Amino acid sequence: MTGPIIRWIMHVDMDAFFAAVEQRDRPECRGRPVVVGAQPGRRGVVSTCSYEARVFGIRSAMPISEAYRRCPDAIYLKPDMPRYSEASRQVLEVLESVSPVVEPVSVDEAYLDISGLERLYGSPRSIAGLVKERIWQRTGLSCSVGVGPNRLIAKLASEHDKPDGLIVVAAEEIETFLDPMPLSNLRGVGPRTLKTVQHLGIKNVRQLRTMPLDLLSSYFGEKMGGSLYRQARGVSSDRVGVQGGRQSISKETTFNQDISDQDQLRATLRSLASEVGRSLRKAGLKCRVVTLKLRLGGFETHTRQRRLPVAGDLDATLFRVAWELFVTSSFVDRPVRLIGLGASEWGEGGDANLDLFASGENDERERRLYSMLDNATERFGKGKLSLGVLARKPKK
Repeated sequence: MTGPIIRWIMHVDMDAFFAAVEQRDRPECRGRPVVVGAQPGRRGVVSTCSYEARVFGIRSAMPISEAYRRCPDAIYLKPDMPRYSEASRQVLEVLESVSPVVEPVSVDEAYLDISGLERLYGSPRSIAGLVKERIWQRTGLSCSVGVGPNRLIAKLASEHDKPDGLIVVAAEEIETFLDPMPLSNLRGVGPRTLKTVQHLGIKNVRQLRTMPLDLLSSYFGEKMGGSLYRQARGVSSDRVGVQGGRQSISKETTFNQDISDQDQLRATLRSLASEVGRSLRKAGLKCRVVTLKLRLGGFETHTRQRRLPVAGDLDATLFRVAWELFVTSSFVDRPVRLIGLGASEWGEGGDANLDLFASGENDERERRLYSMLDNATERFGKGKLSLGVLARKPKK
C-alpha cells in the first residue's frame, strides 16, 4: 500500500518578460538597458525593464520621466502585446505539457501542481529543470522557478534567485528557508507595516515567528495579523487551478459612435471603476488583478492586465491602474467603440502603500467615505456622486 502523495507546487516566473522578448527579437537591444512602457516626454509609466536597466534603479510602475532621468541612454520601447501574448501562449503550452494542473495568474507567471509526477520526470528539481529547458528551447526566454509544498513557498522560492533561478524547498526546510528573509519579502508587507514591525524590534521572519497571534492581531488587525502569523510558519494554500464562486467582476460601456476624446474615455473609465469598486465592497471581495478591455473598429478587441502587489477594492486604485494600462497601450490614438474594466483573483488586503497606484487604502477615513458613498448610491441610485467630485456624464 502506497502512502499519501507529497504535495509539490511549482511557480514559474518569466524574467523581465516584455523586455526579454524585445532583447530576443532585436539584436540591438541585447546587453543594453531596455525600458518597455510609455515614451519619454509623455505621461505614463514603466511596464517592465531589462535587468541592465534595473542597475540604474528603474522598476515597473515608475513614472517614465523618472526612468529617463536615471538612464537617458536606455532603449525606450512601446509595448507590443501581440508578440508578448504569443510568447506567453508558448510558455503555457510548455507548462501544460508537463502538468495537467496549471493556473496562469498573469501573462508572465503561473502555478503548477507537480505532485505525483516523480515517476514520469524524476525529482521536483528535475521537473523544474525540465520546465526551464523546454521554455528556453521553445521561446528563447529564461524563467525563474520555485518549488515548495504550497503556493507561498513556491512563489518566494521563484523570487529568491532571479533571474534564471531554480530553488526547491522541502517541507522540512521551510523554516530554514524563511528565517533570514526580510519581512518585505512577505505578501502584503509594505512601508507602513514595516515601520510597525521595526518598532517592535522585528527584522526578519525568524523573529516574526516568535510573536504570538494575539499580539500581531492587536498591532495589525485580525486579517493582517493572521496573515503574518501564517506566513512566518510557511502556511499557505496548496490548491492550483481550483477556484470557487464568482471569479471576476466587470463593467463595460459601448458608445453609440467610436470615441477618440481622452477626456471622455477617462470619465467613462472612472465611472466604471466606481461601479466595479462598489460591487467588490458589496461582495466583501478584494482583487489582485485589474483588467482593461478595449474594442476598436471592426470588433477588434484587446485586453490588458496588471497584477496589484496588494489586493484592493477602492475606486481610485482600480481607475488609476486601468488608466495607466490605457495610456501605455498602443491604442491611445485609435477610436474606441467599447471600454471596460474588470477585477479578478481575490485576495486579502494589506499595507496599500505597497501599491504604487493606490493612495491610502488602509486609511480609515477614506474607507468611511466610500462606505457613505455606497450607502448613498443604494438610496439615490448610481451616477450621482463619486468620492470628492460630482460624477461627469460622458460627452455625446
